[in-house]
Amino acid sequence: MAEHKKLSIQDLARIREKTRSLMNIREGRGRARVTVHMGTCGLAAGAREIMDALLDEIAKAKVSDVLVTTSGCAGLCNKEPMITVELKDAPPVKYGDLTPAKMRKIFVEHVLAGRMVPEYVLAVGSETVY
Repeated sequence: MAEHKKLSIQDLARIREKTRSLMNIREGRGRARVTVHMGTCGLAAGAREIMDALLDEIAKAKVSDVLVTTSGCAGLCNKEPMITVELKDAPPVKYGDLTPAKMRKIFVEHVLAGRMVPEYVLAVGSETVY
């Protein structure tokens, strides 16, 4: 029988903090959701580097109220890598042709400060199918 490692107080604190941050977002108290589009085209264009830059910025800012999600192809393969930023009570904003440096700027200016970065914006608002 395999020996199981016991959870430490620090392990429990990390689990509690992670759960609290997810609950805050689900209950509408979260700051933002950032979706990194990671379809095959996105991955080939550098989406992993975009994700790494985003996660690095979240860690540096020590924020726990930014939900990071992934999705498949958003249908604009020639604009990959792309992300979508969603803030409470604001339309989603899709950014494209990203680099890690652009991702860092979007995180600081849009996610943290609430100001879009117009020079990288592809679309504002949700797509509608008629």
